[in-house]
Amino acid sequence: MAASARINVTMMMVMIALAISLYWDSASASSLGEFVAKTIDSHKIVIFSKTYCPYCKKAKAVFKELNQVPYVVELDERDDGSKIQDILTNIVGKRTVPQVFINGKHIGGSDDTVDAYESGLLAKLLGIETEDHDDL
Repeated sequence: MAASARINVTMMMVMIALAISLYWDSASASSLGEFVAKTIDSHKIVIFSKTYCPYCKKAKAVFKELNQVPYVVELDERDDGSKIQDILTNIVGKRTVPQVFINGKHIGGSDDTVDAYESGLLAKLLGIETEDHDDL
């Protein structure tokens, strides 16, 4: 009986630990989801990026060309970067970077951002005047 009781207590402790772990993971995901939403809502331009990514560098160059300073979240410099990328996947349907948002609206990745720049849509969304520009 004593051995059976110890096994039951051990199983109960394992189940409690698992429940706590699941709670903290969902709480963590929830707070990261809030971070992503607040970041997108709080800044005119947001780029979720990775420092070494050539496509991210290209997207950031577009805003430099427009004399605009985006709020950049470098996912590879954060311990929770992969989890943020998971959340972005749920929001935009893609896991790739960069993911660019203007005034809370998802613009897309690098190619979408460059296309919006070249067509003048990006300047329009940002409410800025631009001169003719060369292709990036």
